Amino acid sequence: MTATAPEAVEAGGTAETGTAADNAEHTEAVPATPHFRFFELEVLRTRRLGRSFLRITFGGESLAEFRSGGYDQSLSLFLPPAGREHTALPSTDEDTWFANWRGMPDGERPVMRSYTVRAQRRTSGGADEVDIDFVLHGDSSPASFWAGRAVTGRRIMAIGPAVAENKSVRFQPPAATDAILMYADETALPAAAAILDRLARGTRVKAWFEVPHEDDRLDLPTLAHADITWVVRARGAGRERTEQLLDVLRSAELPPAEAPYGWIAGESATIRAVRRHFVQEFGVDRRAVRFTGYWRLGVSEEELLAEAYAGRAPSEDPAAAL
Repeated sequence: MTATAPEAVEAGGTAETGTAADNAEHTEAVPATPHFRFFELEVLRTRRLGRSFLRITFGGESLAEFRSGGYDQSLSLFLPPAGREHTALPSTDEDTWFANWRGMPDGERPVMRSYTVRAQRRTSGGADEVDIDFVLHGDSSPASFWAGRAVTGRRIMAIGPAVAENKSVRFQPPAATDAILMYADETALPAAAAILDRLARGTRVKAWFEVPHEDDRLDLPTLAHADITWVVRARGAGRERTEQLLDVLRSAELPPAEAPYGWIAGESATIRAVRRHFVQEFGVDRRAVRFTGYWRLGVSEEELLAEAYAGRAPSEDPAAAL
């Protein structure tokens, strides 16, 4: 069975991530392809990582066919509405699921959000598991509401990768890359952490990770030679927040590099400013900067999804004008 996957709404529209994902600002309708299919995921356990982060480990027999490409691999979760324990979809057929899902009454339709696959593994007993990290911020969004109440045995549906080489992995540095520059806010931190997990020993990395609280600074194991600057967000939003971050970037010492690659993900206005700084101040070729808006300040998740479905989501083409 194949499925049409709305591509990477990771941490999707609000600060949920996680991995992976919650906003559809960068969602595109992916043609029916064997690269993606439906999976049923069952909550096995949860673990608090910091004030804002919760890791949920999922299992399920269908995960035997799950093939994460690593790095910033995304998948789309279908979360049950409040009051329902499990996700129920009227169809998982590739030709009918989307129309049937969209046609469900508002109070019954599962909420679709995209998240990053933080890790995938097969246990010594032969069971398949997937970790997804969520950002918790109370009950202000459906994914945070659901994750904060997730207990063992709850089941949800997901569209995820059936092959490792798929277009929902956006981290694609050119072969000549000799240093990596990264920025992520809390919604994209699980994706950034998964990237660091996969980098080769000695890879030069300079990264800026923005989080809401001091105790959201996570331990991020990596074989890369990574210089990580944690930016704890000061009070304020919008331009004030962006200026705080740019002040940190202006004082940065970069690794020497002839062909750096930039990976930027988080709030839309912020990542545009960071991308501009990478290109104009750091001298990174704009074609070598991958930037992804996971959410937009002042815009709801559903509004972002509607834009994506209508084909009005901003371009992520690295060659796009600044």
